[in-house]
Amino acid sequence: MTNPNLIQEAARRIAGHVRRTPVMELEAGAFGIDTDARLYFKIESLQHTGSFKPRGAFNCILSSSVPAAGVIAASGGNHGAAVAYAAHKLGLAAEIFVPTISPANKVERLRQYGAKVNVIGNGYADALAASKERAAQTGALSIHAYDDPYVLAGQGTLGMELETQLGKLDTILIAVGGGGLIGGVAAWYQSSVRVIGVEPEQAPSLFNALKAGRPIDVETGGVAADSLGARRVGELMFPIAQKHVERMVLVKDDHIRQAQKTLWQNLRMIAEPGGAAALAALLSGSYKPAPGERVAVVLCGGNAELSSILV
Repeated sequence: MTNPNLIQEAARRIAGHVRRTPVMELEAGAFGIDTDARLYFKIESLQHTGSFKPRGAFNCILSSSVPAAGVIAASGGNHGAAVAYAAHKLGLAAEIFVPTISPANKVERLRQYGAKVNVIGNGYADALAASKERAAQTGALSIHAYDDPYVLAGQGTLGMELETQLGKLDTILIAVGGGGLIGGVAAWYQSSVRVIGVEPEQAPSLFNALKAGRPIDVETGGVAADSLGARRVGELMFPIAQKHVERMVLVKDDHIRQAQKTLWQNLRMIAEPGGAAALAALLSGSYKPAPGERVAVVLCGGNAELSSILV
């Protein structure tokens, strides 16, 4: 199981390949949030490719023996971009499968990094099935978006980095899709911090899995489906979540859209729906910090067109 030692190894391995992204402390009453808590943003949207995903992609590739066929991945967009970017930087071939719901700007980014792109199926699960079939044909290294031990450890470096930047926190709010980021961060903190997961009401994969006691398939949709629309959370992260994720919070699509607009209007910061979901929990009151609570909100992705936020 992913643990702090493996995350420290990942941090050493990917050093020089990923950015140390900044944190920001918000002023009292920021965005109209009525709380006496101390709020911080971890701005991971400034990571290479616009999301946290290169942490896991680089750690997986650098930990593996990559065949001549290169690497292959399925993605709603962000993981694929990270794999394509890492492969490009390391001089490897990359082939990425994405579903038809992937935004055009994310698909174009894959091609800019030199990857071969296949658009197939209506959701991530369809793209994943196609990528597995292709990997069996070519022998390429398949890099799962979240259910891989090296990917989990790589994503956990965000938690390690955050601790060095802010010291002792009380709570971290993290958006959840397949669970790679929250699994890695929770594995780092080992319950020393309250890790709260945030999912859209229309994509409650981890919320339902924790209720059921095991990963289960759920119907997914909504505004953040391209990044938070995994039908089932990862098998590797689930026991970590059971042990170290305090609870899950669900947010409405309208609250996610409002969080995107709030970030743009107040900070001129672009966040995709999945990247704004954790903030939506605060703005909507779905999560209410206690007075004096030190809360970090992970802004995990910025791959959105400004026009989509201003509509």
